[in-house]
Amino acid sequence: MARRVARNDRRSRAGGTAVNATPYTSELELAAQADAVRWGRRHTRDVLSAWRLPDDRIDDAQLAVSELVTNAVRCVGNASLDAVPPRIRLTLHKEPHRLLIWVADPDPRPPVLNASPAAGAENGRGLLILERITKEWSYYFVPTGGKVVWCSIGLG
Repeated sequence: MARRVARNDRRSRAGGTAVNATPYTSELELAAQADAVRWGRRHTRDVLSAWRLPDDRIDDAQLAVSELVTNAVRCVGNASLDAVPPRIRLTLHKEPHRLLIWVADPDPRPPVLNASPAAGAENGRGLLILERITKEWSYYFVPTGGKVVWCSIGLG
């Protein structure tokens, strides 16, 4: 698990180029397996607490991360124990009035919003939950393959 948290991180690499000039950005790379959801939620709480976000915003962010990471893990499939599982990347970025959350995975299929999941269904509610707790959400494809699903949560 690779973890990077930046807060006014101005460290430089070879010649003074800023590695991360963004005031509040955090990235976490995870193996696409069941415990990724737990690690994503824990990372989100730790980072957003360090950034002093209110508890209700942290709770919403943890729920959003849980849904996004769960979907990413399901999309790329559970790798067997002897195989190297695909990687997903969680990025948190705080701006003055919103928190942005991105989850990147190698699956090229777009997310599908199930507008009316069956009453007893265990799946199919993640994007509906995302719609209710976030200001907006969407996705885009990346040139190297796969996609990024993102959302924003209001902070003010």
